[in-house]
Amino acid sequence: MTNSIVAALEGVISRLAALADNPKINYQQLVIISTWLQTAFEVYIIRRQVPCYHRTEPPPALKNHLSGETFKKAQVYSKDRTGFALSKLMFDQLLGWGLIKVGGYAGLWSFAGKVMNSVGLGQNRVITHSLLWMTLLTLSTSIPGLPWSYYQTFVLEQKHGFNKSTVKLWIMDTIKTYTLAAVIGLPVLAGFLRIIELAGKNFVPWLMLFLLGIQLSLQIVYPTFIQPLFNKLEPLPQGELRTKVEELASQLGFPLKHLYVIDGSKRSSHSNAYFYGLPWSKHIVIYDTLIKDSSVDEVVAVLGHELGHWYYAHPTKLLVITQLHLLLTLTIFSIFIHNKALYSSFGFDPSLAVTAPQPICIGFMLFQLVLEPTDALVKFLLHAETRRMEYQADEFAAELDKKEDLKSALIKLHITNLSSPHNDWLYSMYHHSHPTLPERLGAMDEWKGQKRVLKGKKEL
Repeated sequence: MTNSIVAALEGVISRLAALADNPKINYQQLVIISTWLQTAFEVYIIRRQVPCYHRTEPPPALKNHLSGETFKKAQVYSKDRTGFALSKLMFDQLLGWGLIKVGGYAGLWSFAGKVMNSVGLGQNRVITHSLLWMTLLTLSTSIPGLPWSYYQTFVLEQKHGFNKSTVKLWIMDTIKTYTLAAVIGLPVLAGFLRIIELAGKNFVPWLMLFLLGIQLSLQIVYPTFIQPLFNKLEPLPQGELRTKVEELASQLGFPLKHLYVIDGSKRSSHSNAYFYGLPWSKHIVIYDTLIKDSSVDEVVAVLGHELGHWYYAHPTKLLVITQLHLLLTLTIFSIFIHNKALYSSFGFDPSLAVTAPQPICIGFMLFQLVLEPTDALVKFLLHAETRRMEYQADEFAAELDKKEDLKSALIKLHITNLSSPHNDWLYSMYHHSHPTLPERLGAMDEWKGQKRVLKGKKEL
């Protein structure tokens, strides 16, 4: 039964692959048109949002919490951020369009081959060739973005009082980020390509296992080895806050291993709190800015919200969703993996698509360009799910009798971060993984559930 299903699926993929490998299909033109349409859609969404920044009064739910001066500052900051995002969107689109029009993908592949020849490496070393090509491609698209990053940090954020970084720290962060991308990304890419090379047409399940293993490994590696390169984590000092957090974790059966405070103020005055770790060993991290700007009960309420995500297994559910999306992506890629028309359309020798050793990396990158416009739909769907989870986590905090403290904490975070309280519904659905503050406050006000009665580690 299983073999017949697999055979039928392979037959469907083969037929679709034959239809997709049509010399009459100009994939380059298709990508250019679709990406410009996507950009036009995103510009339209931004244009819908801009009038929200010209409103002179906050929404009723926040009228008693936002002073006139703070509201004006939030409107100006949000307007400046949106203007920056619009300019960066157009720059990225023009950069991507230009790279395609000048034959940058094929040109960089040829250049990488020449570099290999110059150091005595044959071009039959396809994985090495691919890694060098990806390095050049990444640098050619990311380096032009550095001035934008600098402007955002030292002009935009500085103007509105959020930046706490220095030029030296920004440079060091940039160097560390690029180094980590190479140290982690290149071996992962090599493994990705090698698995496809060894598994042939049956690469999808093996690649899924490999990538899942990488994601789970990073859950351990990131907080232990990577985050300390950028931020300092210290145990939360003994006191009322630590006692209340540990008490809440114990009552809920949350496997709290460590409780940290992170020096978020080193770079920015924005606030946050989160947890991470394996199912049997969790760590809670609280930003020092959150502790500074909130009362003890408000911080505990925010953590109650975060523990709601744990209680309802939201991280695990999101992991499953991402795996299903990855499975779909890789399955579709199997249709394009030997597509000569795709290679030819972007200036590559079409024989590369079918001649061993095949540079799989080229096909996957070009396939990503073809698939990229579908990201808009994925973003809508994923944000719809994460917004539902945020409401559920808010309800969990309300059930812990922390509704008023959470509302107060959210309002303070909103004021501290100078977030605009007005949002166009379409803009919010596309850009926000969380409901807006008025939406969250309204949902908590309408909550009519029952409070949880906790005792020890078990609910009564």
